[in-house]
Amino acid sequence: MSLTRADIENIARLARLELTEAEIPVYVDSLSKIFAFVGELDRAPTAGIDPMAHPMPGLAQRLRADEVTETNRRDTFQQNAPKVEAGLYLVPKVIE
Repeated sequence: MSLTRADIENIARLARLELTEAEIPVYVDSLSKIFAFVGELDRAPTAGIDPMAHPMPGLAQRLRADEVTETNRRDTFQQNAPKVEAGLYLVPKVIE
């Protein structure tokens, strides 16, 4: 898939990016190459290949023990909050 200048300008507007005139052709080229590469990956023969949860079958990730290492300091932290009720931070309503 090849992108156009209008596509890049639209993407930049949606991402709130301000691109210069010199940057737009660079992005057209770079992003078009990325889309072309993804298209190549899409054509790779994957029939009969089982999905993997881990790239190295048979290995397990070592995890640390699930132990509490900090004390509950909620009351200390909430002393700085303007409004607190029942251990919860109260914030102004922003959506009607």
